[in-house]
Amino acid sequence: MGGGVGEGRVPGAGRPAEGLQPRGRRQGGRTPAGLSHRSGRSGPGGRSRARRLAGASTLFKVTGEAGQRWPGPGGRELASSSVLPAPPGRSSGRSVLRSGADVAQQFQYAVRVIGSNFAPTVERDEFLVAEKIKKELIRQRREADAALFSELHRKLHSQGVLKNKWSILYLLLSLSEDPRKQPNKVSSYAALFAQALPRDAHSTPYYYARPQTLPLNYQDRGTQSAQSSGSVGSSGISSIGVYALNGPTPPPQSLLPGQPHHTPGVGDCLRQQLGSRLAWTLTANQPSSQTTTSKGLPNTVSRNVTRPRREGDASGAGEVTEAALVRDIVYVFQGIDGKHVKMDSVENRYKVEAKANLSKSLRDTTVRLAELGWLHNKIRKYTDQRSLDRSFGLVGQSFCAALHQELKEYYRLLSVLHSQLQLEDDQGVNLGLESSLTLRRLLVWTYDPKIRLKTLAALVDHCQGRKGGELASAVHAYTKTGDPYVRSLVQHILSLVSHPVLSFLYRWIYDGELEDTYHEFFVASDPAVKTDRLWQDKYTLRRSMIPSFITMDQSRKVLLIGKSINFLHQVCHDQTPTTKMIAVTKSADSPQDAADLFTDLENAFRGKIDAAYFETSKYLLDVLNKKYSLLDHMQAVRRYLLLGQGDFIRHLMDLLKPELVRPATTLYQHNLTGILETAVRATNAQFDSPEILKRLDVRLLEVSPGDTGWDVFSLDYHVDGPIATVFTRECMSHYLRVFNFLWRAKRMEYILTDIRKGHMCNAKLLRNMPEFSGVLHHCHILASEMVHFIHQMQYYITFEVLECSWDELWNKVQQAQDLDHIIAAHEVFLDTIISRCLLDADSRALLNQLRAVFDQIIELQNTQDAIYRAALEELQRRLQFEEKKKQNEVEGRWGVTAAEEEEENRRIQEFRESIPKMCSQLRILAHFYQVLTGPGPHWVWCSSSWCC
Repeated sequence: MGGGVGEGRVPGAGRPAEGLQPRGRRQGGRTPAGLSHRSGRSGPGGRSRARRLAGASTLFKVTGEAGQRWPGPGGRELASSSVLPAPPGRSSGRSVLRSGADVAQQFQYAVRVIGSNFAPTVERDEFLVAEKIKKELIRQRREADAALFSELHRKLHSQGVLKNKWSILYLLLSLSEDPRKQPNKVSSYAALFAQALPRDAHSTPYYYARPQTLPLNYQDRGTQSAQSSGSVGSSGISSIGVYALNGPTPPPQSLLPGQPHHTPGVGDCLRQQLGSRLAWTLTANQPSSQTTTSKGLPNTVSRNVTRPRREGDASGAGEVTEAALVRDIVYVFQGIDGKHVKMDSVENRYKVEAKANLSKSLRDTTVRLAELGWLHNKIRKYTDQRSLDRSFGLVGQSFCAALHQELKEYYRLLSVLHSQLQLEDDQGVNLGLESSLTLRRLLVWTYDPKIRLKTLAALVDHCQGRKGGELASAVHAYTKTGDPYVRSLVQHILSLVSHPVLSFLYRWIYDGELEDTYHEFFVASDPAVKTDRLWQDKYTLRRSMIPSFITMDQSRKVLLIGKSINFLHQVCHDQTPTTKMIAVTKSADSPQDAADLFTDLENAFRGKIDAAYFETSKYLLDVLNKKYSLLDHMQAVRRYLLLGQGDFIRHLMDLLKPELVRPATTLYQHNLTGILETAVRATNAQFDSPEILKRLDVRLLEVSPGDTGWDVFSLDYHVDGPIATVFTRECMSHYLRVFNFLWRAKRMEYILTDIRKGHMCNAKLLRNMPEFSGVLHHCHILASEMVHFIHQMQYYITFEVLECSWDELWNKVQQAQDLDHIIAAHEVFLDTIISRCLLDADSRALLNQLRAVFDQIIELQNTQDAIYRAALEELQRRLQFEEKKKQNEVEGRWGVTAAEEEEENRRIQEFRESIPKMCSQLRILAHFYQVLTGPGPHWVWCSSSWCC
């Protein structure tokens, strides 16, 4: 290799520098992704680019002047090598400019190379650079300076005056290196890659698993590189000159023997700078007779070989060399078509040109390597499409950012491969040596990156059409694998993807705020719902958006926490959070939340949700019980609407009886309200809270033809505010149905009591009418059966239904942990009493049968009243006849005349003839009653309850 200063080449003569693509290989006008590319910026970035373009022009002029003074080997002048060669793919057989068109062409290419903007390949770790500086000071036995530097760095870091501390420290470290010192070089390229790739060529360093403050402690890389402690590279073109990835950039090689050595001047300095920064020392048309000895190899390995021809070589067109395939594959890794390996849009894969003269093994190896480019394109296409889609949401953008981060680390590998290609070209390494970059070595070095890209491509396929929590669930599904390498990669992506979900969650459970613009969170809000239905309808769960790492029970608690906070603020008008809620909120902002979520799902994450759930729910129940007297209202409903206040209900019936026997159309609500207030003041109901009594009111149902006051009268209990959340309109309608049923049953008991009282009173009066004793006996038997039926029914409703159900409700309310538990227990209570009181749809036939029994009781009352009325009238006439008879005897006259006696006997005979008719009416009632309540398909009485 001819490596003199006068024959150095700039990058671009045969291949792009550090990931730069040649002209004609740009796809869609996009900068190649071989390195971590910085997006163009306006402002200072634009001015910096203009300065670089201006510097390119000056550089071109200076190098041209230097070439006129220094002759090169073989009688050629330095200008032949100082001029920028043509881009790849163009003829470079001659390097001497012959026309103005060539000058313009070479100048434009130089401007494009120098004006490129690439990120450095080194890791921006401020503390790592500071440690290197301290180690260098200690190595020079300057312990005091090292301690002083450590103290100054600590103060600088605490003040925050400088923004780019890493750049300044990196500059100081670079300036501290002695340029006159000959750098130690590794003796073999195989050793170089064995040292560099494990650190720099890895596709993704696990930043989430390794603390940023932990220095990357690389040991001395052999005895030949014990002194290497420089930077890894630098930004822009300077990274092209990297010789060893952990050492300083080597100085330019000396002139070949026989070349005159000039005093360093402007041209010398610039030439030395180009030699160290561009490190491109051979032209394409170098004579094969010119040889050199590589400084990068020991003398025992030094050889006189010509540099292998790359893809720009003119000769050897009949056979494609492995070097050309290697360079094509490096481009394919970035998704850029090579010279021989191109994307087949029909088959959607990379293929080697059919006309290329290749062996089957090389062709198969190339196709296997080209799969990385296909995977890269798949991932890059997904991220490019979704990154611009605002409706993809924060979770989707986080997923795209995670993919971008993985691609960025993949590009670091490509940067190392580009550096190796440059080193081979700089040192003239023959592809036949074991240290050269071959397809087989690429297969080995890209094995792990290929696995990572396959995993990312599988995630991209699985996440198509998903967003929000559903997307997080799709990523979480890939953590259930037995491969620890893949699992750690997916967990890293999941930690980034789930961050917006955690932000939504913590904002919801600690502040009650729901800022979900793109409907990604599993809690949904309906802004059209009014405040009175906030608890029931405003907030719901989106089951499709619940992440798979959050259980259904946890998601229900999350919903209840935020709903409780909003209920307190909007319905209860309470803005004061509990003390423990404030403490939990502060502890929830720690940066360990994401790690806790995936490392300790059973304890840390669940503990935070449970703590917020218990504290919020407890505070809400305390407000409802103490400020709004929820339990007192429940007991009031039990006493008044379920007829639990017996003395009040009995006295109310006594007072209402004269009014309710009238037709329903003649009733007035204000009259009934006055009677209600009288009943309250006359019973123990007067001792209830005024807040409860003012809610008790009278309600008249819809009037139907023939209805009496008993059919339309009902009590009502007004509820509003937070209490209406438990006693909803549906619940109050159920209470109204139960009250009407219980009120009618109580009326039957009231009627039968009056029948028994009338029978006991009239039995003594009618004792002088022996022919009427049979009728009285039938009335007594039938009334007794009905009383027994009503008593059994009342026992069943009161004890088996109301009391038992109420006891269960009260126990559940006392043990409730949140408002939903109270609402659910209350609904179960209502459903139970409605079902057991035969008011549900399944018991409609039994309810109709029971109402028929009630009608028979009312009919018995009417029949008995008619019988007693007729009997008492007959008894009154008989008593009047006997009284008149005695009066006549006292006056000395005949007691009765024959005509009067005959009239009396005829009337008595008519009455006696009416008795069988009365007995027939009673038998008919008894028969219908037996039909309704008799055994068989009808009522069967049990010892403690009744059923059908």
